[in-house]
Amino acid sequence: MTKYREIIRLTGLGFSQRNIMASCGVSQKTVVKVQKRARELNISWPLDESMTDTELQRLMFSKESKVSAKKRMPDYDYIRKELLRNGVSKKLLWTEYMEDCRANGEEPLMYSQFCYHIQQDEQKHRATMHINRKPGEQVEVDWL
Repeated sequence: MTKYREIIRLTGLGFSQRNIMASCGVSQKTVVKVQKRARELNISWPLDESMTDTELQRLMFSKESKVSAKKRMPDYDYIRKELLRNGVSKKLLWTEYMEDCRANGEEPLMYSQFCYHIQQDEQKHRATMHINRKPGEQVEVDWL
């Protein structure tokens, strides 16, 4: 977890971004992002003692979590059924999904995230077969 409190503390004490990066074990991009957001919200060191790290994170970056909630997830049942047909690709299904989202005024997933979520769904529904038998009852040998 990012150490927002520590980044704000070290910034308030006048440490450089490189020293903050080394001390907190985060990237420069993270340090710059936290410093910029703290300036926008007028958050400076010392912080209120009653504020927990979770509350600080929610206060600083609450907008980012709301953006992903707006995106409509694809209809996995329809996609699974359509992918079995000849000539249907994920790219084609994504194009249909994008057009449908835009027609309904919803925010679609980008192609990479669309494929990622389809892959996660495929792993959940992957066919598996468990053979119930007692140990030593049968032996299966594959000859090369």
